[in-house]
Amino acid sequence: MKLTRYPDDPLDFLKSLRTVRFFEREPVSQEALDDILEVARWSGSARNRQPWRFLVVRDRGTLERLAALEGYAQHLAGAAVGIVLVMAGDPAKFEQETFDEGRLAERISLAAASHGLGAAVGWFAGKGRGAAKRILGIPNERLVRTALSLGYPAQKPPHGRGKLLQGRKPLADLVYEEHYGDDSSFDRPR
Repeated sequence: MKLTRYPDDPLDFLKSLRTVRFFEREPVSQEALDDILEVARWSGSARNRQPWRFLVVRDRGTLERLAALEGYAQHLAGAAVGIVLVMAGDPAKFEQETFDEGRLAERISLAAASHGLGAAVGWFAGKGRGAAKRILGIPNERLVRTALSLGYPAQKPPHGRGKLLQGRKPLADLVYEEHYGDDSSFDRPR
């Protein structure tokens, strides 16, 4: 197991995070999973409400059933493990929970990367949300929309790495200062 807990350059580590949708069949160790879940537990949330529960899924049949649901979580079918984020589902706190859920998903992905694992964030949509609740025994009042796939990245993914090689848009195309659309451009040394 590759362990990169204390990278020499944290910014390079953060920039290296990529979505991985194709995995080797190698299982994820309990030690790595425990570390990832511990990072998730310590993720920040609005007013420290911690409006989440983590449902760990390793059963291949269950992962395949979840992958087939409406939404975008097909990558669960090949994952070594899935983590379904079960949110409190408080309608009065919808925006806060949505933000917290995104933060949580990113931190889980980073914690996985620190163990040499790949991760992909997926979601259930429409009828897929209710079906996921039924498959996993989640109470109706809870919100289920996000699932993460984890595993060791496939050495030869079926679609290659074309988009990865395209790189990122330059900051000058993404950043405005003081006013959106300001033509003064963002000129910083690169």
